[in-house]
Amino acid sequence: MKRTAEKVLSIIAVILTAIGTITGFLVMAVFNLLKNDPIFKEQIEMDLLANPELSPADVDLVMSILASAGGFLWILIIFSIISIVLNIIGIVNIWKDKNAKLAGIMFIIAGILAGILTLPSILLYIAGILCFTKKPPLQDDLQYADQSYDSDGMRSL
Repeated sequence: MKRTAEKVLSIIAVILTAIGTITGFLVMAVFNLLKNDPIFKEQIEMDLLANPELSPADVDLVMSILASAGGFLWILIIFSIISIVLNIIGIVNIWKDKNAKLAGIMFIIAGILAGILTLPSILLYIAGILCFTKKPPLQDDLQYADQSYDSDGMRSL
């Protein structure tokens, strides 16, 4: 059975997720550089203290949130990598016509890990649903179509 739509959607999703993961690595690198720079930290803190609406406790809270944001970014990057791996496993299953249901499950889990409502996840949801809904033609119908019948409706041998 041809599963061109599933293949195309999942390949596009892998490419978009890989681009997002690479971008995440770059953002993480820049964030770590800025977070460890004492001049940058001091400038942010001075700008926050200059705001009359923020108390020193609020500034400390913002600085602690910025310090812990790196861990959250790492979690997103790890989820993206796992999503890419599951997506590739699904593509291999579809490409070799092994198990469409397993590929559909992999696509849906990869979509959840790629982000609930991102473009790659939506493409993976569609590919997963297609894996579940497309059914191969029945073998009996193909056998009867190949047999020839005479004018009386009887099968000729």
